[in-house]
Amino acid sequence: MSEAEAVRVIGLWPSPFVIRVLIALKLKGVKYELVEEVVGKKSELLLRSNPVHKKVPVLLHHGKPISESLIIVQYIDEVWSSDDVPAFLPADAYTRAVQRFWAQYVDDKLPPAIRTLRGMDDGGKDEAAEQLSAALQLLEEAFVKLSQGKHYFGGDSVGYLDIALVSYVGWVKAVEKIAGVTLLDKAKVPNLVAWADRLCTHPAVVDAIPDADKFVEFSVTYGSFSKPINGPK
Repeated sequence: MSEAEAVRVIGLWPSPFVIRVLIALKLKGVKYELVEEVVGKKSELLLRSNPVHKKVPVLLHHGKPISESLIIVQYIDEVWSSDDVPAFLPADAYTRAVQRFWAQYVDDKLPPAIRTLRGMDDGGKDEAAEQLSAALQLLEEAFVKLSQGKHYFGGDSVGYLDIALVSYVGWVKAVEKIAGVTLLDKAKVPNLVAWADRLCTHPAVVDAIPDADKFVEFSVTYGSFSKPINGPK
């Protein structure tokens, strides 16, 4: 078995949960194979690998499946620990807990608003835009506290919360176009906008997040289909 064959990711490219797994692997320098699912179908490999949720992403490491993207990111951090690559989570227990809190906040608040702004869920788009804008403003405040004047939530290096949040940037920019709203507003969240611009040009991130237009095109084509994209965390 080759190095790439030893690590496989079952997923779909538009899924923020899949995107974060790919970023984590790239940051660690791990070679992998992306096993792309077909929209509207669930492969036998997926159903066999994640029989509980039956959703992407799934990491297969030497054939052993790990599900839930944030759990996968932590697994990658632990298995491929190296002196050359900083750990995603800090050594300090309190700071680790704070980063996990905000990562969970991201997954609780962003997907429902994004789905509404895409027209996939019933609900007022203005209200969804306000909720998403409010969430981003809280994350702006969290960034100022956690980054301590440095480039990332993780400080000098890309960390756990950076990975969790940046995976949504493509969809946030896409729904700005779809719904005609401004969410990453330099006037309201200047630090977060600068962070997103900086991180999206990072070598481990730049290829994992397509241009917003590609997300828009996907949304137009598969707008009513949500399950594989909004898989479990």
